[in-house]
Amino acid sequence: MTQHSHLIACGECDLLQRKVVLPMGSTACCRRCGARLYRHQPDSVQRGLAYALASLVLFILANLFPIVVLAIQGERYDTTLYGAVQALWHQNMEAVAVLVSVTTMLMPALDLGIMIYVLLALYLGRMPLGFSSLLRAVQSVRPWSMVEVFMLGLLVSPVKLMHFATVIPGIALWALGGCVLLLIAAAGAFNPRDLWEQEVAR
Repeated sequence: MTQHSHLIACGECDLLQRKVVLPMGSTACCRRCGARLYRHQPDSVQRGLAYALASLVLFILANLFPIVVLAIQGERYDTTLYGAVQALWHQNMEAVAVLVSVTTMLMPALDLGIMIYVLLALYLGRMPLGFSSLLRAVQSVRPWSMVEVFMLGLLVSPVKLMHFATVIPGIALWALGGCVLLLIAAAGAFNPRDLWEQEVAR
C-alpha cells in the first residue's frame, strides 16, 4: 500500500478526503457534493459471482428461446432476439440491426464474461491475468450494455400489437427481465474500487 492509500478523491467533485472504516453495509458519501465514495460490502466477490453466473444462464435462455409469440387468425409467429436482429437487417435497417446486436447481445456478453472471469479467479484465490486491463474494459463496455433499454421497448411494443394480434410472452422475455435485474445486482456487487484495493494489497 502507498502512504496515500488512506485518502480518496471524489469521482464527481475531486475533493480529497480521508478514508474511514465503515460499519458493515454502510456507504461513505462525499462531504461536498454527496456523491457515493465507497461501501463496506462483505463477501462482494462471492455474491457478485453468484449474480453473474445466474445472469449468464438467463442471458443464454433469452438468446435461445422466443421473445414473444403472435397469434394472428389462427397462425402463430415467434421470433428470437437474433431473429429480430435479422428481421431489421432484411428490412434495410442495417444500422439499427447492428446497434441492437451490439447493445443487447455483444456488450452484455462481454460484460458478463469479464465479470465472471475476474470474480471466479478471485474466488479461487488467484489474481486474473490482465487484471487492470480487464477492470478498465468493464468500465468501457458497461455504458454500451443496454439490455434494460431493449426490455423497455419490448414492454411497449406488445401493447401496440394487441390491437392486431394476440401477444403471448415467450420464455426469453421473462429470462431477459430476470437477466436485467441480476445484471444490476452483479454490477452493484462488482465494485472495481474494492478489486483495485485487493490488487494493491497484493
